[in-house]
Amino acid sequence: MATLTATTSSTRTPALLKSRAARKLLVLALAAAILAPILNAHWGSGNWPTPLTVDLSHPLGKVNDWIIDNRDSHPLFLYFFGYISNAVVIAVRAVYLTLLAAGWAGVTAFGALLAWRLGGIKLALGTAVAFLTCGALGMWVPTMQTLALMVVAVLVSVAVGALLGLAAGLSDRMDRALRPVLDTMQVLPAFAYLLPVVLVFGIGVPAAVLATVVYAAPPMARLTALGLRGADPEVLEAVESLGTTARQRLLTARIPLARKELLLGLNQTIMMALSMAVIASVIGAGGLGDRVYQALASVDVGAALAAGIPIVLLAVVLDRVTGAAGAGREHSGPLGGPYARATVLAAVLGGTVAVALAARLLGRPDWPASWTVDIASPVDRAVDWMTSHLYSGVPVVGGTADWAAHFTTWVLNPVRSGLQGLPWWAVLLVVAALAWLIGTWRTALTAVLAMAAIGVLGVWNPSLDTLSQVLAAVAVTLVLGFATGIAAARSDRVDRALRPVLDVFQTMPQFVYLIPVVALFGVGRAPAAAAAVVYALPAVVRITAQGLRQVDPAALESARSLGATSRQQLWQVQLPLARRSLLLAVNQGVVLVLAVVIIGGLVGGGALGYQVVFGLAQGDLATGLVAGAAIVCLGLMLDRVTQPTDRRARKGA
Repeated sequence: MATLTATTSSTRTPALLKSRAARKLLVLALAAAILAPILNAHWGSGNWPTPLTVDLSHPLGKVNDWIIDNRDSHPLFLYFFGYISNAVVIAVRAVYLTLLAAGWAGVTAFGALLAWRLGGIKLALGTAVAFLTCGALGMWVPTMQTLALMVVAVLVSVAVGALLGLAAGLSDRMDRALRPVLDTMQVLPAFAYLLPVVLVFGIGVPAAVLATVVYAAPPMARLTALGLRGADPEVLEAVESLGTTARQRLLTARIPLARKELLLGLNQTIMMALSMAVIASVIGAGGLGDRVYQALASVDVGAALAAGIPIVLLAVVLDRVTGAAGAGREHSGPLGGPYARATVLAAVLGGTVAVALAARLLGRPDWPASWTVDIASPVDRAVDWMTSHLYSGVPVVGGTADWAAHFTTWVLNPVRSGLQGLPWWAVLLVVAALAWLIGTWRTALTAVLAMAAIGVLGVWNPSLDTLSQVLAAVAVTLVLGFATGIAAARSDRVDRALRPVLDVFQTMPQFVYLIPVVALFGVGRAPAAAAAVVYALPAVVRITAQGLRQVDPAALESARSLGATSRQQLWQVQLPLARRSLLLAVNQGVVLVLAVVIIGGLVGGGALGYQVVFGLAQGDLATGLVAGAAIVCLGLMLDRVTQPTDRRARKGA
């Protein structure tokens, strides 16, 4: 019997070592056993060693001073950046004056007619109601300021993204060169884009537009390249057999076949540009974002909501109109050739001009002040009531302030203390282990180098503070997101009920999420985490539900035939088979949470977000740039730790 047991144990051990994860864990355990005593003997404290830090404040300060001293005299600024800045200002001002000349009636008519042509009467009515609501809230002029900046930023983003995507789609070498750049750009939180452009262009509209372009161009580039590379090979071969040139194949085959991807890229670029245009109010973009920013700075929830609603309406309208264009759902049939498209455009413009002239003849070119509705005062009264009755002292359950305090005391503080109490080398070992288990050794190396760069920059503790907020918010997001996604995947009724809610939440810019949490929870780290949860939740729910719905029906049928209960099918069939989708949901949840936790610095989130905001507000670019670089490194590390790698690419693991 003893011999049989020994034989069984010896056979289990080699079988266990055949597991890729088990072998990695064994190597990591051996590495930790060897390195931990050595590292602890040299650097036993939790803080990053001071000799390993690099002080960038002095060189960045010198660069800042040089730019300020030479901005008005150096040829680089006078004849290059100056011309770019002037062109941006002229373009934005031209669009803004055109919108003002069209008046509220002309702009509303143009939007409604275009929406009717692309998506039908319901979309046209929704578009008209959205624009009229912006005016009724007293936000017509700020809305036009934001829309003017959006138009210019989107046009430049689409042009830059399409050119980059064209290069990547037609050249393997360019595709390999651009991929890591686009990966990094899409991981970066929006705030990180503000700092370099402020350094070069200063505070104002040019910096806001160019930061928006840098943030919004990558989706267009990626989807353009994807569409060109995904063209049907048989169609391309047939076109080539006709003796066409490369340019003719591109214009007559590749680009038409990539139409859906190009329109999807336009949609994503518009949504990201709107989100960034609002955030760019921090550096002088003006418009609706500036109204929200000023209201949040003074904790004026009513004024913030009055400016936030038009942002949401603008986002929903732009998303629906571009989505309808991508789906090709024209109300009165397909547009046909160039002549038909030109006729439709002329009809839309003609209708717009007619309505605008009619409004001027009636003496109503501007939105009448008597047509505005003041929602700030009742909202402020409601917030005061909530503060008096719900903020604290609620029997049994406690108030929202109590919840925020408990979350801070029981979750945020322990996680932050735990991370900051770990030796720095232990943090690097944990990052390496997680990244290698889910990916390859290259993934682990990238994650470790990104985390080590944070220590070298001298912002180790603030970065761990930000990381603690991200981890706490991600944990709440995943619990709620997985539970809701499972419910949506298993019930068509729940899925239909959730769909419009998720649509609205996914089109709302990041800034807007801060408004309700400030009203409910006040300011601090807990409200910043709550806003991050609300922002990231829709993506997690959607990806989870989609992954579970795409599980092979044959596997479920086989489980049912064996007598498996609904719960057993979920835990033993659906969740294991949807593993990659669940990991993708985790990855997207982490990246989205990080984006809002950083913006939470505006409402007391502290840590890196506060340092970025402080650097921008005080002109202390050294503090802001270092914190922004740390955000980039933290985002890159979190992306690598949570991003599953295709097994076919794991040759080096």
